Amino acid sequence: MSKIRCAIYTRKSSEEGLEQDFNSLHAQREACAAYILSQASEGWSLLPGEYDDGGLSGGTLERPALKRLLADIDAGKIDIVVVYKVDRLTRSLLDFARLVEALDKAGTSFVSVTQSFNTTTSMGRLTLNMLLSFAQFEREVTAERIRDKIAASKAKGMWMGGVPPLGYEPNGRTLAIVEEDAQLIRELFRRYLAIGNVRLLKEQLDNEGTEVPERITATGRSLGGVPFTRGQIYKILSNPIYLGEIHHKGKAHDGKHDAIIERELWDQVQAKLTDNAQGIQRAATVRSPSLLAGRVFDEAGEPLVATHACKDKVRYRYYVSRSLQHDPGNRGGMRIPAMELEKAIAQGAADLFDTSLNLTHAAGLDLRADQVERLGAACARLAGRLRKREPFLLRKLISAVHIHPEEVRVTLSTAVTSSAVEVPLIASAPDTFEIRINVRLKRTGMAMRLVQDNGTAAGMPEPQRHLAKLLQLARSWWTEMLEHSLTAAALASRRGLNKSYVSRVIRLNFLAPDIVEAILRGEQPASLDAKTLVGLHDLSLCWAEQKRQLHLQ
Repeated sequence: MSKIRCAIYTRKSSEEGLEQDFNSLHAQREACAAYILSQASEGWSLLPGEYDDGGLSGGTLERPALKRLLADIDAGKIDIVVVYKVDRLTRSLLDFARLVEALDKAGTSFVSVTQSFNTTTSMGRLTLNMLLSFAQFEREVTAERIRDKIAASKAKGMWMGGVPPLGYEPNGRTLAIVEEDAQLIRELFRRYLAIGNVRLLKEQLDNEGTEVPERITATGRSLGGVPFTRGQIYKILSNPIYLGEIHHKGKAHDGKHDAIIERELWDQVQAKLTDNAQGIQRAATVRSPSLLAGRVFDEAGEPLVATHACKDKVRYRYYVSRSLQHDPGNRGGMRIPAMELEKAIAQGAADLFDTSLNLTHAAGLDLRADQVERLGAACARLAGRLRKREPFLLRKLISAVHIHPEEVRVTLSTAVTSSAVEVPLIASAPDTFEIRINVRLKRTGMAMRLVQDNGTAAGMPEPQRHLAKLLQLARSWWTEMLEHSLTAAALASRRGLNKSYVSRVIRLNFLAPDIVEAILRGEQPASLDAKTLVGLHDLSLCWAEQKRQLHLQ
């Protein structure tokens, strides 16, 4: 008689009672061992290995002992798998089908002691499938009951477990405030409202050495003792637990715990988080925000994307056609310096508010005679804010910007305009109105520049760092040549540079004073860049001729 090798598999869903000397796993094993012994006359014998999974659900196959059992089956070490009940092996009908397929492939049978099923027969498989269908149904109904209980408990404001948020500790089915940590939470909310930027808030906390307070969870896990991350700060600032609410599947319920943050402060912080999530950074300390992100379009209505490039630790911002993002060498798309565009638009809008009567007609304001003086003062204040390019004001006021070859068309909100100058709208006022800024596009290298009729860059003048740096370099090299009696060739050799380049840079020392002043004020033509200046092989020493060469007349 051939020997039939049998392995016993046991499983228990919860860990309760596993620490006892004799537990459910032992009981299952004894029953299975007794059954195998009763089949000794058929050649059955129990293998010494134990396959026990304690505290693991039958809804998954990710169980250590089960994986070892399957590995031994694949290795041909087991002929029959014996279990106390079918659902000890799995409660999933799909998983059971996979296990039966694996057993059949290895020529291994499956026996349930209390149900007398054997997968070697078709009737046995049918009966097992029916039984497992009910087991899976029971599991799903149990899960639904648990979900319903959690939803009902949260609707009553109960805390349903897990790691409590910083500032609280568990107190039965609610939370109790840990005052020391709660003070830190309140400080984070107030400081974010003042700064308006999570990154800067994190930098401040790091500089101060502020760390997440250390805590020990109910399971003995240690938390905290490390610097705050940006993700942690975002989560704290947006967690409705601190408002005294329990949220479940998009619904807010009044919690049984006390709030740490007052409603007014919470609402202000959420509004600022929402603005920043849309790409708006309004803190005074935030450098170079993209004021018109999502609002700039070309003449065909295609959006221009806000982007930037960094060179020598300087950040250069642009509004770029989508086509250039995928094909940087495309000569047909637009790449417009963001600062120039924002300045031109802010200046154009400010010019409109300088003339309050034109504004009244354009925006459809219902102006009374006694409001004229007040309107003039409000417009003056608003024009000043626009020239400062206040981000929040520009984002609210400007709905869209369309770039055309010979002009820029700006769409403004009538409602925002009316509110800003405190004058109501007429009944027939449109939702928006348009102004036109007389600047044209001029391509210089890879970028498109906005140029006024006199050839200078659009918007308020601003010195170009690269031009100022070039003039400074020319003065430095000239001083070095005089101090050490060097020729241009000797200076080039000394610095390991091309002689021709050094000579052309040094010649910039002889630019006319008013040309230098125009460059330092940012009033040079838009076409005048560092490449143009250095590329002037025939720069005249006559100042009048220099102005003609550089189009400054």
